[in-house]
Amino acid sequence: MIPRLMQSVTLPAARVEASRRQFLIGALAAGTGIAVGFHLLHASPAAAAETTSAEGAHSFSPYLIIDGDGKVTVLSSQFEMGQGSYNGLATLVAEELDADWSAIDVKGAAGNIKAYGNLAFGGAIQATGGSTSMASSWERYRKAGAAARAMLVAAAASEWGVDAAEITVENGILAHPSGKSGGFGVFAAKAAAMPAPTDVKLKQPGDWKLIGNAGLKRFDSARKTNGTEQYTIDVKLPGMLTAVMIHPPLFGAKAKSFDPSAARGIKGVVDVVETPRGIAVIGEHMWAAIKGREAVKVEWDDTAAEKRGTQAVMSTYRDLAKKTPAAVARKEGDADAAFAQAAKVIEASFEFPYLAHAALEPLNAVARMNEDGTLEVWGGHQFPDVYQKLAGEIAGIAPDKVRLNVMKSGGSFGRRAVFDGDVVVEAVHAAKAIGFRAPVKVQWTREDDMRAGRYRPAYVHTLKAGIDADGKLVAWNNHIVGQSIMAKTAFEGMVKNGVDPTSVEGASNLPYGIPNQTVGLTTTDVGVPVLWWRSVGSTHTAFAAETFLDEVAEAAGRDPVEFRLSLLEPESRHATVLKLAAEKAEWQKPLPEGRFRGVALAESFGSVVAQIAEVSPDGNGGIKVERVVAAVDCGLAINPDQVRAQVEGGIGFGLGAILGEEITLTDGKVDQGNFDVYTPLRIDSMPKVEVHIVPSANPPSGIGEPGVPPIGPAVANAAYKALGKRIRVMPFSKSLNA
Repeated sequence: MIPRLMQSVTLPAARVEASRRQFLIGALAAGTGIAVGFHLLHASPAAAAETTSAEGAHSFSPYLIIDGDGKVTVLSSQFEMGQGSYNGLATLVAEELDADWSAIDVKGAAGNIKAYGNLAFGGAIQATGGSTSMASSWERYRKAGAAARAMLVAAAASEWGVDAAEITVENGILAHPSGKSGGFGVFAAKAAAMPAPTDVKLKQPGDWKLIGNAGLKRFDSARKTNGTEQYTIDVKLPGMLTAVMIHPPLFGAKAKSFDPSAARGIKGVVDVVETPRGIAVIGEHMWAAIKGREAVKVEWDDTAAEKRGTQAVMSTYRDLAKKTPAAVARKEGDADAAFAQAAKVIEASFEFPYLAHAALEPLNAVARMNEDGTLEVWGGHQFPDVYQKLAGEIAGIAPDKVRLNVMKSGGSFGRRAVFDGDVVVEAVHAAKAIGFRAPVKVQWTREDDMRAGRYRPAYVHTLKAGIDADGKLVAWNNHIVGQSIMAKTAFEGMVKNGVDPTSVEGASNLPYGIPNQTVGLTTTDVGVPVLWWRSVGSTHTAFAAETFLDEVAEAAGRDPVEFRLSLLEPESRHATVLKLAAEKAEWQKPLPEGRFRGVALAESFGSVVAQIAEVSPDGNGGIKVERVVAAVDCGLAINPDQVRAQVEGGIGFGLGAILGEEITLTDGKVDQGNFDVYTPLRIDSMPKVEVHIVPSANPPSGIGEPGVPPIGPAVANAAYKALGKRIRVMPFSKSLNA
């Protein structure tokens, strides 16, 4: 149970529950009694000061500092991996602060759970995930900006000897009718020393200039396009060494022995050391480390390793899917009785492969022990306090002696949110193995990234639907078979009655009014490491449900959009979004010859997205996706352009997965190693995308992931019309070539 949040931080109950379903980190908060509110703006000045390095920088709270030259730096509790969280937080602060947008910067912060704990997860852990960044930050960062503004105004009023109410603030300039004026930097020192107000008044929507501004450009666009943005792969420290890992070729195998002699004879190789996660080859630079790795001979103990290949695993899944589910995730009415009375029964099965995250920047981290006994770690810290604790344990120091440099990351999609520290742990172990005599960067290659595990689990679905003589859907059964993300982790307690919510989300909470329905789950035991992948369970549940719903609509002789609307509450968010998408795509208007439409609707992370895809046959037995029209209700759109970008990106990400991506195993070994055989979407396959945002005054909900689930089923439903073939085995390339 997530503890009650203070009234000053309000998140919709459904939004909190959605977040719990996605990451289940609420387990950490259970019983802790943590209360997170506005009083924490000055909860930890020391922690805020630790993040302040610029000369003349003044800390106003753990959330922002202002330099003597007027530059405002927002200290982000959220990790930036391309999704725009930094830009969103900057918008919230700058709006209430009335700052100059061109003088805003954002840096990652860590080491203060009270200030940076994710409110959507109960405030007990600093984490970025579940598309919760803006929901968690919505009030906290606006109040931080408003408080700093009030302190600056108070400082100016004191300096000028005027009434604070007479001072105006605009674009980082404080002004008084007398003609007195000055920038933030002039008053920063004096203002920062003042007590923070215990309560502040936030702007009304009618006064917003930045929030909801569709024309606001991202503050970091220039440096991302000119190549000056810094990522972990760019970190260079004096005397730094580079390490590459030798991971077991089979999941669950361990090193029995290894011979480093040949590697140590290679110029530039510094050492070869064993860590709990494999062998680290440390070199003066990346090339030396790679050449050294090629020369190391390792004998593996594969006694406990997973040795099954994809065919064996999926064959087992298919057999299990035909049996009674091991657990029930949802049960309403009497589905068995309804099926017995149904005029027509439709059945289908769907298969989904393992998927890699395949972020552009492979995993990496840097560890350095400083002379003062503190350990610094650079990396894409998606779970910073988890990594801080693990790093301290390895180094034999207290967690507060570990300083995390939260770097921006070239993509993650969930991959950098791991409970065992992964590459961070490898970097600290490697540095420790050489006595911390030099900083060590562990850099994975693309092949390391592809073959070291942590995949979207493989699944098999069997579905069954019953319709009555009037074409009404009266019964629904969905049996899901696959691995649990949370089982055998510190959070397996969140698996209730045999149900891992991340396995069934999107299926157990279908918005459609089906009087008799059952959703069952059979969790498998496979030695392949799995992890959340952008949009988690909805990556497969939305596809199975929405493509099967089209089959049911066809069997009932109904239009797919009309059929869905008949199952939805007329004024619901789902119906509103679906109708908007249909309107903008001109669903009722005939398409040119050779074009075909498909529709899908999905809710995830508190947001609802409908997509209508237009496809054409490619002449080779496949399809080309020409156009996608998307409608989205994600609550208030803080940065509308960013919302559109995330939906566009989600469509590209999800489209690549369903068209051609899959991780397969042969005798337990991963077959794919690089982008020549694992094929994310190529630019020439990206369709034209239109995104329409439903106006909303509700608090912001997720947007980084909800664009992914509907694209697969929308395209599959259109492909059926184009090719006359139902696609039930992912990726499309496998189904269409069968």
